[in-house]
Amino acid sequence: MLPFTGTPQAWNELIASLPLPHLLQTWEWSQVKAKYGWQPFPFIWSDPNAAISNPPLAAAMILKRSIPVGGFAKKACVLYIPKGPNLDWNNTLLRQRVLGDLQMFAKRQGAIFIKLDPDVALGQGVPGTEEAAEFTDGMALRSELIQRGWKFSQDQIQFRNTVLINLSPTKDELLARMKQKTRYNIHLAQKKGVTVRVGTVDDLPFLYRMYAETSVRDGFLIREEDYYQTVWHTFGTSSPGAPSRATPFHEPLIAEVAGEPVGAVSMFYFAGQAIYLFGMSRDEHREKMPNYLLQWEAIQRAKTLDIKMYNLWGAPDKFDQSDDFWGVFRFKEGLGGYVLLTLGAWDFTPSPMLYKMYTEVLPRVMDIMRRRGKARTRQSLGA
Repeated sequence: MLPFTGTPQAWNELIASLPLPHLLQTWEWSQVKAKYGWQPFPFIWSDPNAAISNPPLAAAMILKRSIPVGGFAKKACVLYIPKGPNLDWNNTLLRQRVLGDLQMFAKRQGAIFIKLDPDVALGQGVPGTEEAAEFTDGMALRSELIQRGWKFSQDQIQFRNTVLINLSPTKDELLARMKQKTRYNIHLAQKKGVTVRVGTVDDLPFLYRMYAETSVRDGFLIREEDYYQTVWHTFGTSSPGAPSRATPFHEPLIAEVAGEPVGAVSMFYFAGQAIYLFGMSRDEHREKMPNYLLQWEAIQRAKTLDIKMYNLWGAPDKFDQSDDFWGVFRFKEGLGGYVLLTLGAWDFTPSPMLYKMYTEVLPRVMDIMRRRGKARTRQSLGA
């Protein structure tokens, strides 16, 4: 486990070359988090038996956040590897080496815990359906984590499950794979005069306001505007010419009716994958189904950029109507994608006492913060 000493672009190229590249392991994402209290530590693992320096076999952008703990002279910290580490998890020796080094690093840092959540697949398809399948390699890794003392985290920061669309088929084939209602609503939006354009930097303030309106209407918590502006500006707001697979970038797609914005998606691209990270809409003209056309245009846009996979970013933990995410999932499912079930986030703690205190207190603190955050968002909208 060695510190990475190369350039930001070299880091992104490394991440893109490994088996499980993800936007949240890019240099740009680490710089966003660095502005909000996290300290990035990029590490690599190479072949210890190589006579010369070969390309690294594994990498992890570890984020560290210091936390004051009452009654202790020193600050404690937490460590998080968003959507990482990145390696061939079927390589037993490499996997054991990486996990062992991460556990040792957590101990040396005096961490309450270190959290990892790589996109290792446990299965595919909605559980209980004919299409559902379990992946033995993912299940074996889960068992190994339990044996090594890792705990399934109570704080799943990212979505455990998601919906993916393979963009290799033709546009006609992609349309044919959608549910009939989805195709109908796409055509309805086109017929009713909905259009979609690529946004610019000038649209960003309005995008946040629309996102805030969406959060108030649908009852979910968002951050303050500065955070999203930082994300959008860090990744840019348009395609950098002919984009490289290892160059992450962002662009908004905005749906309009007679020139009036009524919905938008905030798209991110990296390593051959498009990610639908933020979505927003207004109450006006909802009967014209602009969100359906937005997604179809996002699919077509990704194909023109030679993107191979569209990640719709999120599926329920429980696949029934009791899950708060069920309605959004049904919308995504209609687009013709498939469900990917992943390992989720796991914690290793060198300090069980502090970990117990942290996990018991944190949920109560987060509930208070969510209530305050929603109140601030309503206040900013004058609601």
